[in-house]
Amino acid sequence: MKYNIEGHQDLARDPRTNAIVNVNSLDYTHYTVGRNAKLSRNERVDSMEQDLASLKGEIGEIKSLLKELVNGQ
Repeated sequence: MKYNIEGHQDLARDPRTNAIVNVNSLDYTHYTVGRNAKLSRNERVDSMEQDLASLKGEIGEIKSLLKELVNGQ
């Protein structure tokens, strides 16, 4: 059983831990959707950074090969 906080219908006190918790499930759902979207964006950015680093390395290799061709080695 949770005890309601006076003046805050979405908040209640957990008698076991004495913590104040949000009992509005819609707010929690919005939070989890937002958190998952943020994690997805972060993963996408990380993937793009890895791809960019890979491309930079490959371009460096191509430049080296072109220099060797131009110098006749």
